[in-house]
Amino acid sequence: MNYESKISEMGFSLPEAPTPLAAYVAGIKSGNLVFTAGQVPLKDGKIAFQGKLGKEITVEDGQKAAQISCLNCLSVVKKQIGDLQKVKQILKVTVFVASSEGFTDQPKVANGASEMLVEIFGEKGKHVRSAVGVSELPLNSAVEIEMIVEFEN
Repeated sequence: MNYESKISEMGFSLPEAPTPLAAYVAGIKSGNLVFTAGQVPLKDGKIAFQGKLGKEITVEDGQKAAQISCLNCLSVVKKQIGDLQKVKQILKVTVFVASSEGFTDQPKVANGASEMLVEIFGEKGKHVRSAVGVSELPLNSAVEIEMIVEFEN
């Protein structure tokens, strides 16, 4: 199955790769790996979910923020390799969750991205992951995600 068609069937669309917000590049290839910079839930030029989980943001909205951030990562991957069909394996996903004091459901928030990747890529979407609670993220974003993806030449 075509991965971009699968994304559309799921009710999403793959955006254009976001422009970096500061002095870095959005993604870089090394050998047959793509490393993405952290991607926030930027949608139509604006942060879709701002605030902290456990305070202004619910787990469900955090999962939606993770999905948008995940799609932004995939758009960076596509820009680096030209076609998502070249994805061999999603290797590593790191999910940073802006968390209020006492919030411990970072893994549930990260599942928004992880479950999406498995739905899109099947076995190739299964990955190792870290879900990290942080006190603040850029632009008051609720979530930030970075990925490492293996691709076929």
